Amino acid sequence: MSEQFPMETVPTLPGRPENGHKGTFGKVLIIGGSVGMSGAVCLSSVSALRSGSGLVIAAIPQSIQMVVANYEPCVMTIGLSTDSDRQLAPVSTERIEELLAGKDAVAIGPGLGQSAAAAELVAAVLEICRAPLIVDADALNAAAAHRLLAKRNAESPCIITPHPGEFSRLTGKPVSDDEETRISTAVEFAMTHRLTVVLKGRRTVVTNGERLFINTTGNSGMATGGSGDVLTGIVASLLGQKMNAFEAAALAVHAHGRAGDLAASELGQRGMIASDLLKSLPQIWQKMEAIRTKNP
Repeated sequence: MSEQFPMETVPTLPGRPENGHKGTFGKVLIIGGSVGMSGAVCLSSVSALRSGSGLVIAAIPQSIQMVVANYEPCVMTIGLSTDSDRQLAPVSTERIEELLAGKDAVAIGPGLGQSAAAAELVAAVLEICRAPLIVDADALNAAAAHRLLAKRNAESPCIITPHPGEFSRLTGKPVSDDEETRISTAVEFAMTHRLTVVLKGRRTVVTNGERLFINTTGNSGMATGGSGDVLTGIVASLLGQKMNAFEAAALAVHAHGRAGDLAASELGQRGMIASDLLKSLPQIWQKMEAIRTKNP
């Protein structure tokens, strides 16, 4: 299968005009979080900021709003109503439209939980959102359980970022360890659903059904909770900076892996945690910017 596609190289980092302002570099919305899982949306939000976004807004249950706001003051927060158990309450269509208005990219899923209200929110965002959209984590589980991807707004470029277990739930089939089979399954799913698949794991597969990128960066120290949330924020940031979906996904996966490799070189793989990637990202972008400037 991979022989049918020319193997894509790492996309070029988007330019950063000297006269740019916050709006130039994208307004990103990240929807997620729940009691006990506030860290996921924190990691996604900060990684989006560390990847060059002008503004990052986290839409989260009011019960964890202070936790997220205190994690990083540069992240703007919007509190969503909660029920008596401090979990997400149903969100009206009008409220969702308000959240989505004016955003350059939207990500949904990190730490969202699997409540009925969360699934309803995922369904509504998929149907309403016209901005480039990343669907990750609990949003993928909701999409699999309720067959939501078939109902998404076709105007919205969409990227899904499943690990093998999530992809298995989406396809209804186990994910093979054989690389050619992984590639062919991802390509077929991308073509059928008209979206970009980021099938995570060793040698992450990125495909929109017509183009293919196989990542070679990263290490086993990244096999820790929260690493995928960091990737989601990077993808959202690059989409908000007007990269197309396939190239944003490929560049994000490459940079994410390089950040992991830098962290491992400094800390060792065994002791790494996901937030270490946030500390490494600026250095990776700096290195990639130097290459872009040297070879415009």
